[in-house]
Amino acid sequence: MTYDEAISFWYGRINYEVRSAGPLDLKLERMHALLRRLGDPQDRLRLVHVTGTKGKGSTCAMLASVLRAAGYRVGLFTSPHLEYVEERMQVDGVPISHAELAARMEEVAPAVRAMEEETTLPSPTFFEIGTALGFLHFVRRRVDIAILEVGLGGRFDSTNVCQPLVSVVTNIGFDHTAQLGNTLEAIAYQKAGIIKRRVPVVSGVTQPEPRAVIREVAAEMAAPLWEVGEPPPPAPREAPRTGPESKARGDGGGGSSLGLLGAHQVQNATIAVAVIDRLRDAGMRIPEVAIARGLAEVKWPARIEVIRERPAIILDTAHNVPSAEALVNTLRAAFPQSGTKRVVFAVSSDKQFADILRVLADYFDHFHLTKYGNNPRGVSPEKLAATLAAVAPGKPFSAHATASDAWNAARSATTESDLVCVTGSVFLAGELRPALTDI
Repeated sequence: MTYDEAISFWYGRINYEVRSAGPLDLKLERMHALLRRLGDPQDRLRLVHVTGTKGKGSTCAMLASVLRAAGYRVGLFTSPHLEYVEERMQVDGVPISHAELAARMEEVAPAVRAMEEETTLPSPTFFEIGTALGFLHFVRRRVDIAILEVGLGGRFDSTNVCQPLVSVVTNIGFDHTAQLGNTLEAIAYQKAGIIKRRVPVVSGVTQPEPRAVIREVAAEMAAPLWEVGEPPPPAPREAPRTGPESKARGDGGGGSSLGLLGAHQVQNATIAVAVIDRLRDAGMRIPEVAIARGLAEVKWPARIEVIRERPAIILDTAHNVPSAEALVNTLRAAFPQSGTKRVVFAVSSDKQFADILRVLADYFDHFHLTKYGNNPRGVSPEKLAATLAAVAPGKPFSAHATASDAWNAARSATTESDLVCVTGSVFLAGELRPALTDI
């Protein structure tokens, strides 16, 4: 199988990142059946399994960075990808190569076809095939440990077929409500589905109701639970970005920089350190210097990524209310710009975009509303304009047919004292990142 054939086979499957899944679409039978035909590669891996509404990807990146700094070969599975699908499965920070992807798909494709011929189960989806590829890739590359990010929810997510060393819930907020429920307690229950019997759990959930759900599920599963508190207020950008505990700082309290910007990343770092402690309990050797180095060197593109200082150009992926709030809080603290603050915004139709726009309108002076061209779930700029007018009457905006048009308009109107931020979706960030990084 060539790389092009592998990609064609993969993208020929139902993709719920393009077409939203319904509650009945999320089941684990297909995933179990596929993995059985592949020899259950997930059972040959040491894993950390991470879910949450916001921060799970950043927490995964921090864990991978710390473990690499400690000398381990680390697999990292995340979704969706920013620019290239190979980003979803990395070993020691390097995405799977074209040749490796083709080789792994040559193993997966016959198992998929056998399922289609021999069972009445629906054909495996795009994400399920990607998850199987990730497990196989990590086994073939003989990783010491893999960090696995949940795609959607947790209980019925395709990644929830593993027996991890540690289960992690970063936080709970409103997102994917059509699939997970429209209360924080319902969402917490779905995310708590990754908790396994007697497997340690690290939780960053702080709201009383969903925290109670996490505690209840952990107790039912006899899973030891470690809870991480709320982050401190955001500090000025010139101050050291350090964790609230000496372990999160990684140097006994002397102050160590964090490679990602924002007080919410301090919370994520504290969760990561709590996970590291659980891995130490499991026998892994992870020195304090590796924690400090890993947190300082972590890279996670498009998460309040500073592309340029003057004018300030920020690339972000905030696609729910908690993420939008974290973005605004961080920009207020880190970029006291005197000029106009512009935002290039596009979002998927299944997001709470009215509430997101309300949060962003409290900070940004001008909206460049658009849609992305790499996913049909995007909301039209006309609908975004009507929604913005309803939630923030009089807020200046312009509507643009394409994301590149919106970026070009925002960039050409930006002076040295201004700020422009691209946010609203991973799909928008991935589409525009090449243009932003080429300036």
